[in-house]
Amino acid sequence: MASYKDSYKYTDEELDDLIKKYCTDFTQNVRNDMYDPITGRDREIKEMVLILLQKGRKNVMLQAPAGVGKTAMCVGLAQQIVAGTVPDLLKNARLLELDLASMAAGTAGMSEFQGRFVPVLKGVGERARDPDYPLIILFIDEVHQIMPSCEGSSYKGLSEVMKPYLTSGALNVVGATTKDEYRLYIAVDPAMDRRFQKVDLSVPTADDTFNILINLRRNFIKHHKIEISDLALRVLIHMTEEYMRKRNQPDKSIMTMDSACAWHVMNHGSDNQELSLDSIYKIIERETGIHVDALSISQEKLDEYTAMNEAATKKREEAEAKAEAGDGSATDASEDVSEATPEKDTSSVTPEASEEAPKE
Repeated sequence: MASYKDSYKYTDEELDDLIKKYCTDFTQNVRNDMYDPITGRDREIKEMVLILLQKGRKNVMLQAPAGVGKTAMCVGLAQQIVAGTVPDLLKNARLLELDLASMAAGTAGMSEFQGRFVPVLKGVGERARDPDYPLIILFIDEVHQIMPSCEGSSYKGLSEVMKPYLTSGALNVVGATTKDEYRLYIAVDPAMDRRFQKVDLSVPTADDTFNILINLRRNFIKHHKIEISDLALRVLIHMTEEYMRKRNQPDKSIMTMDSACAWHVMNHGSDNQELSLDSIYKIIERETGIHVDALSISQEKLDEYTAMNEAATKKREEAEAKAEAGDGSATDASEDVSEATPEKDTSSVTPEASEEAPKE
């Protein structure tokens, strides 16, 4: 297919300037090593790839509660694009987050706002089928805010501007919102609803969260300069599941790990130190208001977690030994941990339960 570069309304320089002003380039940030590794979402990322490869209706709607990792999903996709582990159509693609707040800043009204919004859509859309340009995927967080029915939003009504581009297949869009907000604002507009395919993100279990923290731990150790044991991670997840039930994994455990490390360094320094359980209890107390004396974990539970970690470590060592002997390939540490972890009853852990009081 020939390039129609000379017929484009916006030159390459003008489009690049718009992208620098009003977008965050996830793929470039991945190349600059600005993100932690995203793990545990391979199935959902494959669903995104499947949708983006289609000729029509190639727009993704990520649905999940706050804190589950909708934006992280896009980072994970960007990491796979940069690594080259995607189909040919998506190789060298650019994943850009539209920064609607930057677009709206300094505008006197909706017409001026759209004067910034439309050139980005037009510049991206008119290059969509040109093989001389990489595919551009646009990510819109809190996408329900662009719907006309979203009263109080500075961006309401932008969906009407986007619809022609979505209909013609000129855009690949990834939107993110919660199920409730999708139902209230987007599902009521059939024309917008049918242009997206939904990908639901489940809240990670305690074991899934542990695997996620294992993969994130290296960068937190590098930043805080203290060690973080497997036992500390198990206890941390247990405490957040038990006492911070209105928030979702993995966000609440990642936040607590970071805060506990900071509290430990502030009070004990970082020279040859290991994150203490007391530091975790202090952060849980700070977040929930429950006195630290009521937060201690039983020795029986600590012994259980220790046994789980020993089993996981043994399985990892066996996998590494097999790989070195040529009997198999190295197994990802997070998979080993998951397989070595016995099933636990999590029926009592519900997001709706109170944060203010411990479970009876």
